[in-house]
Amino acid sequence: MSAKSLMIQGTMSGVGKSLLVAGLCRVLAQDGVRVAPFKSQNMALNSAITRDGKEIGRAQYMQAEAAGIEPTAAMNPVLLKPTTNTGSQVILNGAALANMTAREYFAFRHTLIEPIMDAYRELEREYDVILIEGAGSPVELNLKRDDIVNMGIARMTGSPVLLAGDIDRGGVFAQLVGTLMLLEKDERAYVKATVINKFRGDPTLFDDGMRILRERTGLPVAGLVPYLSLDLDEEDSACDRLETHGRSGIVDIAVVRLPKISNFSDFTALDAIDGVGVRYVRDARELGMPDLLIIPGTKATLADLRWLRNGGLDAAIERLVRAGVPVLGICGGYQMLGTSIADPYGMESGGEERGLGLLPVRTVFGRKKCQAQIDGEFGEVCGVLAPLGGALVHGYQIHMGRTVRDGGSFLLRLVRPDGQAVEDGCQVDNVYGTYLHGLFDTADVARGLMSALLGTRDDVCVHDMHAYRQSQYDALADGLRASMDLDLVYDIIQRGMH
Repeated sequence: MSAKSLMIQGTMSGVGKSLLVAGLCRVLAQDGVRVAPFKSQNMALNSAITRDGKEIGRAQYMQAEAAGIEPTAAMNPVLLKPTTNTGSQVILNGAALANMTAREYFAFRHTLIEPIMDAYRELEREYDVILIEGAGSPVELNLKRDDIVNMGIARMTGSPVLLAGDIDRGGVFAQLVGTLMLLEKDERAYVKATVINKFRGDPTLFDDGMRILRERTGLPVAGLVPYLSLDLDEEDSACDRLETHGRSGIVDIAVVRLPKISNFSDFTALDAIDGVGVRYVRDARELGMPDLLIIPGTKATLADLRWLRNGGLDAAIERLVRAGVPVLGICGGYQMLGTSIADPYGMESGGEERGLGLLPVRTVFGRKKCQAQIDGEFGEVCGVLAPLGGALVHGYQIHMGRTVRDGGSFLLRLVRPDGQAVEDGCQVDNVYGTYLHGLFDTADVARGLMSALLGTRDDVCVHDMHAYRQSQYDALADGLRASMDLDLVYDIIQRGMH
């Protein structure tokens, strides 16, 4: 017997589809339903690595965690990672396929229907309910041909749809009613209810609004979901988290806001520590004198290195280093700290760039991407971050390129899934670099970092990030239980398209 399904589509990007799917995954899992998330095509620079070394969107990884199941590549068979304003790396079934321009991809995407449906059927065989997330809006009229992510997927899977609008941005009636008006008649039949997301204030003041929406659409409203202040990983850079620019907290951590910043979920664990302020800086004027500067990962290392240099951030970073401020580069940020980055095969833009010269390492991009979950520990750490020495780590690597160390010392000792022990990263004085994402998720590392920056471990509360994320999923589920008509949602799932 095939699984039941429900699809969450939105009136536009950023309405909260990912969180609604995650929350419903948690609700159904709490109710004893075997449920899995699915997004046929995702576009995001925040990605994650599954246990078997496959790359998927961060949102689907989070949704699987919320459902209490192991994330797999079948949950996000197609992932697009933008490399330029008009091109992306195409990830198929968890592995890099090719770099394509937008025009090339649109001509190619119809060939992805078969692998997408193979992935969906894999989930169908294992789970009772599949919660499907759409992308953007289903009525981008110029993009609807060969659609593989919104109504095209609803048709292929026979899934009823909840249409979500974002009242926080305003114009929620125009969003929902306008979207329904622009749908084709057969598409409109798939939409079984609407959801209003991100409501602030007294919900009883919107009683008339609910009535008007029902009258204008002829559909029930499945929920008036409040604006939930939760600390969950974001899937792309269009989020409030990256708009924090001012200093706050006892400990001031600055992260360079690279144009193609990726995997900034690395810093969720730091945000969660009481007294720590994480801010994102775009230029030298915003930088100030932080307690720690982090250069994060990026999907366009060479281009973002040029951006950093053109804006004068290179000189500002050098001044911080001379002043004794610890500087940490992660993945692409680690590569930038070196002496050179070469791209002989054109995996990004091609050519070679001089690095910041703060670490004695050289990077050459190859054709193969390194993807793996990895355990390990810090080696002997020099400089300000010395208290991190010996701290246990668990994270993942996801990068193009091989980096050779010509001096300094390694930062981490890691054990690959095949059992091979490897040295990772480099350190010289107060400059550190590593390829490991998720570096701060273990309590050992968080305590060591706070000891380094505050000089004490006793009065700072750090979190076990696994337990912390579980508590956030529970809070999300509580919020949906209090604001959604779950009897209606279950009825829509059960009835399907009948």
